[in-house]
This record gives sequence, structure tokens and C-alpha cells, in this order.
Amino acid sequence: MSFVNYHTKEINCKIVYYGPGLGGKTTNIQHVYQRTSSQSKGKMVTLNTENERTLFFDFLPLDLGTIRGFKTRFHLYTVPGQVFYEASRKLILRGVDGIVFVADSQVEKMEANIESLEGLKKNLTEQGYDFDKVPIVFQWNKRDLPNVSSFQDMQKKLNEKDFPCFEAVAIKGEGVFETLKSISKLVLLNIKGGLED
Repeated sequence: MSFVNYHTKEINCKIVYYGPGLGGKTTNIQHVYQRTSSQSKGKMVTLNTENERTLFFDFLPLDLGTIRGFKTRFHLYTVPGQVFYEASRKLILRGVDGIVFVADSQVEKMEANIESLEGLKKNLTEQGYDFDKVPIVFQWNKRDLPNVSSFQDMQKKLNEKDFPCFEAVAIKGEGVFETLKSISKLVLLNIKGGLED
């Protein structure tokens, strides 16, 4: 679903950070934004909601390489975590090229992770996407806390398809760029495959 702008010779790709409320989606994007040079990033747009301290969505283009002479520009978005923002989540997923599912590793957050993942699958299906074919990377965030589920348990309960996954402590920047590089690479491979059809 990437958008090709022939005038500016750019391929625009949309990556959405999805997951339960307060799981670290916004922290990921803020870290990327702060560590990206001002020449290669656009303005971050924030829309606050009264019931949630995370961002409604972020807009952040990143230039990462070229495909057939076209620059690749990534737009990073977050979705609101709370379930009552379902309509917003669906809207933000429209035209998505890749997804980072940010799961909260705390044991007591597993149910919220599962609920959010089921919501993602449902929203993708409703928009005509096949969950198994959309580039997805999982991030097990908050690994520095004392009460976290094991890596194996996170995999078993959330990542049955064995998509790429990374452990992270987004607040310290650990695992943030590794996750972004992985999803970017998957999106680019998907686009290149589509251009060669």
C-alpha cells in the first residue's frame, strides 16, 4: 500500500506501532525522533487525548535508502492503546505497509497484550489485509522490570507465527533501532517484491 510520488521520486511507506496502552509505542517513536538528524526527519505531530498520556499518532518521515532510484521515506505512527479508541486504530491502520507490535512484558499485562493483538488481527482482516502477509515485527518491551514474562512465554502466547522479535527497554533506547531496522527491511523487501511482479 506504499505511495509512490513520481514528482519527488519518493516511495512513502507507513509503519504503525500497535499494542496495549502504556506499552511503549510512543516511547519508541520519541527515541527514534530524538536520535534522527534534523535533515532526515519531518515534524512530529502530536494529538493528545484527555484519557491517555500517550500520543494519538506521530508522523515522522525517515529517509532510508533507494529502490530503483526512488528515495524511501518512512512515516511512523502510533495508535492509541485503549480499547475505546478502536475507530482511531482502524483509521490509522489504513494503508499500512508494516507493523511493530509493542508488547508490555509485565506478567499482569499479558491479557492486555493478547486483547490488543486480537484487535489488530480483526482490524487488519476488516480492511482486507492478511495478517500472515503483512510485514510484522514484535517487540517485547520493559524487559528491565522485575515482574516480566519469560521470552519463551511471550513467544508462545503472542508470536505463534514466529515473526521477527526483539527484547527492548524503550525508555533507555535498548532494542528500539533494532526493531525499526527489522520492520524497515521487511517493508522494503515487500515493496521490491511488488515492483518486480
